[in-house]
Amino acid sequence: MTTKRYLIIAPAWVGDMIMAQTLFITLKQRDPDCVIDVVAPKSTAALLNFMPQINEVINLSLGHGQFEFKARRQMGLSLRDKGYTQAIVMTNSWKSALIPWFANVPKRTGWRGEFRYYLLNDVRLLDKSKYPLMIEQFIALAYSPKIMLPQPLPKPSLSVSTEAKLRVMSQFQLDIEKPILALCPGAEYGPAKQWPAQYYAEVAKAKHAEGWQVWIFGSPKDKAVAEDIQHLSGNICVNLAGQTNLAEAVDLIACADTVVTNDSGLMHVASALDKNVIAIYGSSSPKFTPPLSHHAKILSLNLSCSPCFKRECPLGHLNCLKQLTPDRVLKEFN
Repeated sequence: MTTKRYLIIAPAWVGDMIMAQTLFITLKQRDPDCVIDVVAPKSTAALLNFMPQINEVINLSLGHGQFEFKARRQMGLSLRDKGYTQAIVMTNSWKSALIPWFANVPKRTGWRGEFRYYLLNDVRLLDKSKYPLMIEQFIALAYSPKIMLPQPLPKPSLSVSTEAKLRVMSQFQLDIEKPILALCPGAEYGPAKQWPAQYYAEVAKAKHAEGWQVWIFGSPKDKAVAEDIQHLSGNICVNLAGQTNLAEAVDLIACADTVVTNDSGLMHVASALDKNVIAIYGSSSPKFTPPLSHHAKILSLNLSCSPCFKRECPLGHLNCLKQLTPDRVLKEFN
């Protein structure tokens, strides 16, 4: 019997990549002997090293949104000898379907998008009423269109070794002698998903007074808000925003006891690490991309104007986040 070999074209956003693991788990559940190779951009490739289902990570050295037809063609041609039996394109852009086409993969599966009928030969029409969750949309690509998805759906689960945690804690001169509160105040999508820095600082001060240590996480883009929290809290936090790479952030979040976070990529990381997560929703909705953990608590005011799914508040008041006060979050620690 021929071993099934999958070429997966993975998402470019951190949260989406975490949720993409549900597809990898599904493929392995259906066929434990299958081989899964994943093409991933540099923004999310590091996450695949925490997913034991993956055989090989194929790095796509392009920035988010870069077309680079020649580079995609060269990569596709270089993969022709790998013997892939099926490609699954998890994103909806035309350019994302180029690599499997140039790789000459016989079956190329993906949702309809951007006129890519010629590049894909197993094109699916997405019914969002049937698959409201992003993970359902991912998992459905593993099955024929008429099959109902089995329940319960798999959840992302990242594997972090004790050795890796100890190594990174030593690198940043951290310890676990006191309980750890991780704050993830960034949101790549925009400010309409960001709980106010002052509120994060109030939570940090309250937990620090109870004997907790507070670590702030984020990308270089989150350095400004992290510095605001540090200043507003009286410099009681360990500010790691912009100081770690993505893999190091995963290792360190794995050490945390509780994570307070916006709806962001790091929220999904913390959930996949099975941490106690307090997830704050403003302009977005947990009905599409909830934290996939039994230990997650979701806070959303469900105002009449939300979710609006805008990057910035169209009404200018940001009440969906400003009216969700720090005491509401602190109650969730009990």
